[in-house]
Amino acid sequence: MKRCVVLVVALAVGACGRDTTGRTAAAAPDSPAAPTHPLLDLRAMGDTAPSRYLVRFETTAGPLVIEVHRDWSPRGADRFYNLVQGGYFDSMYVHRVIPGGIAQFGFYPDPRINNVWLHKPIGDDPPVGHSNARGTITFAHNGMNTRTAQIFINLRDNPQFDDQKFVPFGVVAEGMDAVDAFYDGYGELAPDGAGPDPGQAAFRGNAYLAEGFPKLSQIVKATLGEEAGAARP
Repeated sequence: MKRCVVLVVALAVGACGRDTTGRTAAAAPDSPAAPTHPLLDLRAMGDTAPSRYLVRFETTAGPLVIEVHRDWSPRGADRFYNLVQGGYFDSMYVHRVIPGGIAQFGFYPDPRINNVWLHKPIGDDPPVGHSNARGTITFAHNGMNTRTAQIFINLRDNPQFDDQKFVPFGVVAEGMDAVDAFYDGYGELAPDGAGPDPGQAAFRGNAYLAEGFPKLSQIVKATLGEEAGAARP
């Protein structure tokens, strides 16, 4: 699993505008997304999340519910909350699944929106004692203050991630069987495996993933649950 840690970080590098050779990638081209798309209005994406909230994911592998605790990772919980509200995860592929390791997602279908959010990092949250146990959900990063929109679910206990400051912000409360069923046949990301090239996934979005990796599991829709209206801290 040490290699898995390195590659989680490597993916964050690819997501932030570099291809797998280390060359800086060009900005994503304009796409059919409307200028009024809520995910392009960053001023409207700064809500403070409730102290606890639920997010329901409908996926091609089955439904799951994520329970988020803001006191575990305030900035991470806020970012996730706003991304869900804006529809960021809808129609998104789970592009990287390492058997017995992690399931990772975060590339929006439209590359123009990728170009915005994958260059909009949030600050770090200090660890508060919650380990990367099986079922926890965590932002990927590439060092200090580099979390953007790449997220992974731990498929097993991964305590080695704790030392790398991967701070969980929630846990799969229902539907871990769906997470375990995410398609993992492509293996590691390119160039180390037969999986997607993260630079191309950011630059081309779902067009690239659907064409080259049609068996990937997909998040159909993510919605806030009833507890999202709970009192804020």
